[in-house]
Amino acid sequence: MSAAIRAEFRKFFTTRLWWGMAIAIFLSGMAFAALFGFLLTSDQAGTGGPGGIPTGTDEQIVGSVYTGGLGVGYLLTLTIGVLQIGSEYRHKTITGTFLAVPQRVTVMGAKVAALLGLGVVYGLISLVGSVSVGALVLNSQGVDPFPSSQIWRTLALGLLVLGLWALIGLGAGILIPNQVAALLISVGVAWIVEPLAGFALTFWEWGAQNVAPYLPTAATNAMVNAVQGSPDEVRLEWWGGALVLTLYAALLAGFGSWRTVRSDIT
Repeated sequence: MSAAIRAEFRKFFTTRLWWGMAIAIFLSGMAFAALFGFLLTSDQAGTGGPGGIPTGTDEQIVGSVYTGGLGVGYLLTLTIGVLQIGSEYRHKTITGTFLAVPQRVTVMGAKVAALLGLGVVYGLISLVGSVSVGALVLNSQGVDPFPSSQIWRTLALGLLVLGLWALIGLGAGILIPNQVAALLISVGVAWIVEPLAGFALTFWEWGAQNVAPYLPTAATNAMVNAVQGSPDEVRLEWWGGALVLTLYAALLAGFGSWRTVRSDIT
């Protein structure tokens, strides 16, 4: 298994994709930390920022500042997950992979482990950028950059978020055979369709309370204790969000891996 995992890392880090993604994630972490830092701390005495921008507790504000870049980061690791398997089928290297490691379960297990590892790597890159800039902005606004130990939990969960979204991408890349279609559909659903569906559910009381909190993006926000869009927003506890997002990743990556293990490769 260890050799298969090293092979998966080698496949990724011998392309130019990895450093392009690293730069994008680092810069987005810095940019969103600066943006959220100024916006969310501009009305500490009230219940909302300028133009109705929501605020929350100090822990929620600081958590949102440090993890704001994850909104871009998880789309990029979702893309990595799709490419990790989709590129194998597109370039016909999947046959060689399975010939080199005949146990398909080992290959898929190595891909899962590698994607979780890549999530941690990119999570660290994102947090280095966001925490370095965010702490300076928070200090300049008179906000304690580390108001409680809960912030460390939020940062740790931020690493897990990117790994889980990479596994969701792995499942999408397997279940949608065409790599381009898999990328467009998965990113489109995560970036556009799901947020719009979550917003639409706010107009339906039962849906807002029993469906919207269990969508992947809502679960992600619950994990990192981001500020709430409105005081009436129903949100899971951090551990509930982590469990829901883990279930999404396990179902998609698990079913996709099962299908890969059992299907014919031509």
